[in-house]
Amino acid sequence: MKRRDFFSPARWWSVVRKEFLQLRRDRITFAMIVGIPIMQLTLFGYAINSDPKHLLTGLLVQDHSEFTRTFLAGMTTFNIVQQLPNEEAARTALARGKLQFVLTIPPDFTRRLLRGDRPPLLLEADATDPSATGNAISAALQLPQSVATKDLIGSLAPFAGGQPPFEVRVHNLYNPEGITQYNIVPGLMGVILSMTLVLMTGLAITRERERGTMENLLAMPLSPLEVLSGKMVPYIVIGLIQVSIILGAARVMFHVPFAGNLITFYCAALFFIAANLTVGISLSSLAQNQLQAMQLTLFYFLPNILLSGFMFPFQGMPRWARYIGEILPLTHFNRLMRGILLKGNGWPDLWTDVWPIAIFMVLVMFVALRFYRRTLD
Repeated sequence: MKRRDFFSPARWWSVVRKEFLQLRRDRITFAMIVGIPIMQLTLFGYAINSDPKHLLTGLLVQDHSEFTRTFLAGMTTFNIVQQLPNEEAARTALARGKLQFVLTIPPDFTRRLLRGDRPPLLLEADATDPSATGNAISAALQLPQSVATKDLIGSLAPFAGGQPPFEVRVHNLYNPEGITQYNIVPGLMGVILSMTLVLMTGLAITRERERGTMENLLAMPLSPLEVLSGKMVPYIVIGLIQVSIILGAARVMFHVPFAGNLITFYCAALFFIAANLTVGISLSSLAQNQLQAMQLTLFYFLPNILLSGFMFPFQGMPRWARYIGEILPLTHFNRLMRGILLKGNGWPDLWTDVWPIAIFMVLVMFVALRFYRRTLD
């Protein structure tokens, strides 16, 4: 064999030029090359924060004095957003995830402090995500000594000696032992469903085109809604099977508690499964081949896993990142699963996270119908 037949620079360069031309024509691939690094840099550089501050806190204050005011002024790690009327309202706000902490100041706090009884303040925490509350709790435990240094002066100076004149008692709700698996495993359910269902349905229509069977569908008297919804039904069954497997593994392998109702659990999972399938169908309608569908799936999956509160505390992200996270179904599904499994929430508590998933599903399905092509070209 001649050396020229083995390798020709001219033939090799023609192959290189051909690949560059093909990449230039493939706009989605080019967008992924540029978009994914930019997205990762932006999210990891600006949005991710493992030490959240300004956590949403409610107050149940029944004693107003200079000591309580100094204590509240020192709660810089907390974001006090609500005055609560009673304990029932406090528990409801914690169960629905509207607050991360509730601070209760009893009515006889100042009187007992001046008597030297070391009265307690109660700090209740939604401990479903231990990483979101740990640093804030540590900061709260240091505050009594700061109050003593500032306010217990003059005739009150004897109360400032030795141990702090009052204490902060922390009550970690829903996950008192701070077990990480109780937070991670319910979140993994949503991550696994998002990854598998979006990818499988993302390939549904592009696979039909590449196999040459799309002509048969187009020749049938079927509306776009009938085609797309019909393709989704088998994957709904697959999604429910996956949910059952993950739930069984969570109970048997990781001993995650199940405080809620099983029917409520499956109904909430059904909403999330349907939302992910509409995303996959939409990506399948937009993509021209299976490679593009997989690239679009990755582009959708990255912000979900980073901005949903699964890997990093949701309240630790900047406001713009939280706005994006509130759009994503995985954010709400994580709250739903942790609420059902750990808190025992019912539909009145869950509805605030169910309706965003339902609206997302309808809007994305509209996009799929809009870009559904009735022709092969």
